[in-house]
Amino acid sequence: MSSLKKYLIIFLFAFFCFQLAANALIQDELVNETLKDKTIKNPYVQYKYNFEDTKRILIELKVIADINSEKDVKEGQTVVLRSCYDVWSHGRKVLRKNELVYAKVETIITSGMNGIPASIILGSFKFDNIDSNKVTSTYEVYGQDRSLLVFPLKWALTILPPTGTLTNFIKGGHARLKENDTVELYFYPNW
Repeated sequence: MSSLKKYLIIFLFAFFCFQLAANALIQDELVNETLKDKTIKNPYVQYKYNFEDTKRILIELKVIADINSEKDVKEGQTVVLRSCYDVWSHGRKVLRKNELVYAKVETIITSGMNGIPASIILGSFKFDNIDSNKVTSTYEVYGQDRSLLVFPLKWALTILPPTGTLTNFIKGGHARLKENDTVELYFYPNW
């Protein structure tokens, strides 16, 4: 490499480093200028809960109507559940047997190629006498996972080049919650 090329490379490198430093200073100045007269509120922090306390109480809920990822279930849909038994905490009843509990379908993940199963995530559980922040936030149900069968088959068929890709079209199972299936959540009374 000639010495002219070396000097040109060094010059370009120094120029780009100078540009980066100058742009960073200008951007910092713009941020400081923008935020100079603004008051910024600190986010709310919950200090009264003891998150190290692991005492938990099982809450079992029964599904009232079938939920199926394949059918007319939509994200944001309300799901009604019924408590299986009384739940007591610190000597008082916080959930009665057969009390209705409402939840929302937060996410539906459809079944995918290569045997990846569908899943339904329930969340935003609403209880009458229990703070929702003290309960497990979500419950997820999965369909049948066929990937454990598909991937070995895919690798076995890769000897014949186009046949291995045919396993991509094997889909996973649909997620279902049938009537009277149990949804298990945990209530942390000391949080």
